[in-house]
Amino acid sequence: MKYITILLLVTTMISCGSNDDKQTPLEAIDFTAINEEEINAYLIANELESQTTASGLHYIIENQGDGSKPSASSNVTVAYRGYFLDGEVFDQSAEGLSIGLNQVIAGWTEGIPLFNEGGNGVLFVPSHLAYGSFDYNGIPGGSVLVFDIELISVN
Repeated sequence: MKYITILLLVTTMISCGSNDDKQTPLEAIDFTAINEEEINAYLIANELESQTTASGLHYIIENQGDGSKPSASSNVTVAYRGYFLDGEVFDQSAEGLSIGLNQVIAGWTEGIPLFNEGGNGVLFVPSHLAYGSFDYNGIPGGSVLVFDIELISVN
């Protein structure tokens, strides 16, 4: 009888457990609206104004530059600093990185051609134009990525 009572007690506790502690997998979350709110809050807090493309990429052109304009398939050399909205830097290349714009995240493929050679500015890349809902090399899924960009050359 004692064992039956314990068994009933354990069964009751397990069946009455809450499902509130179950988390929705990141891949099931659409971060588009969330990222838009995060970017807008950052812009307001920092008194910045950006332009937005149809895809949701926000950008600020500080200096347009007067050289060649790359295409989405150009090879370019870019000096950059990549960071999160909280300011934590996750990657940078002050001397410049030479890469094809068809080999990078969609936010760069779309954003870098907004500048002419010699231009600089900031790209605010929502997660759907970066790594989506998946963690990637220390970048949490769903993250907005910010890049200070200088387009050194179109190669």
